[in-house]
Amino acid sequence: MTQLILLGFRNLLRNRIRTAITLGAIVFGVCGLIVSGGFVRDILVQLAEALIHSQSGHAQIGREDIFGRGSRSPEKYLIENHDALRSALKADPDVQDVMARISFSGLLNNGKTDYAVIAEGVEPDRELALGTHLRVLSGRMLKDDDRFGAMLGQGVAAALNLTAGDQATLVVSTLDGATNTLDIEVVGVFQSFSKDFDARAIRISLVAAQELLLTRGVGRLVVSLKQTEATDAFVSRVGPGLQGDLRILDWRILNDFYQKTVDLYRQQFGFLQAMVMLMVCLSVINTLNMSLLERGWEFGTMRALGSPSGAIVRLILFESFILGVVGATLGLLAGLGLALLISGVGIPMPPPPNADIGYDAYIRIVPAVLLQSWCIGVAATLFAALYPAYRSARVPIIDALRSRG
Repeated sequence: MTQLILLGFRNLLRNRIRTAITLGAIVFGVCGLIVSGGFVRDILVQLAEALIHSQSGHAQIGREDIFGRGSRSPEKYLIENHDALRSALKADPDVQDVMARISFSGLLNNGKTDYAVIAEGVEPDRELALGTHLRVLSGRMLKDDDRFGAMLGQGVAAALNLTAGDQATLVVSTLDGATNTLDIEVVGVFQSFSKDFDARAIRISLVAAQELLLTRGVGRLVVSLKQTEATDAFVSRVGPGLQGDLRILDWRILNDFYQKTVDLYRQQFGFLQAMVMLMVCLSVINTLNMSLLERGWEFGTMRALGSPSGAIVRLILFESFILGVVGATLGLLAGLGLALLISGVGIPMPPPPNADIGYDAYIRIVPAVLLQSWCIGVAATLFAALYPAYRSARVPIIDALRSRG
């Protein structure tokens, strides 16, 4: 085995320029996988946190129909006795807070025209802790003591030409079918991650919404957890204990396009991995073919002296393995260095589709991506050596000995 290692290293150093070119291809490929994988992971993490902290929370509990056929009239599917459930949820060690919301549709009038809106009655001080991704464009955030205050989405404010300090009237149908109105004062205009949400959304206090709809119920309980990673365990723990038609949905289900985004990026990253493997394979095959062509007489001499064909195959594969390990390790170190360098500066990104807020992207160092990239570098090098090794071992001894000349 020692002789095999020494012989492998000696053969790789025989033509250092050619070996360096092959190592460069492996290093570039592995480094590219680490940087691109960390970039994709950062996009998905930032998207998830933006959705959680601007709209959905980590999980929501409500009656089953409010998540399905009742989504157009959520005010008809309320949780009447929610205090006990809220107390039980807040006792969970993973829970940061539990907020009550009630959603309903209505018309907002600025004195000249009506505009259809989706209103949310919220607990402002609690929502302030959750809504870290809401950007206040003018005015301020809604507070608990804003009895008749309201925050408007950017699209609503633009459509009605309203800004902080203006007055408007919210017109809704109560649960009994009667018409009720609420005179509101705009305290602020907000922008969330979703342009569609901002185009129709307004927020008022939960107390004002309940008085407007003539109810004491709430539509949903929104759960904020201490860590996003605890979501699955929390949902599995709470779900079986819910009574009646109550259901709990996590943030992935509530934001269904997030999973579509994940699937899209997985396909793109998988294609990138395939391209890197192809690039490494072609580089290694080219190097090996030239090297094996020059060493044909060497293999012929080995076989003439009694070495089996399998020994030649093992020697070539071992040389490729060394090349792959060294190249993948150097690529790993280069990728880590480049990731840290880029993350120290940040990458200004334009707003995603259907959004108006840009952000700074970073390169996340993900152990799974590091290991996967290293393995791809080594595996691609070994895979590329299989056929040249097999072909070299099958050349007749006489033909191999003649190849020196």
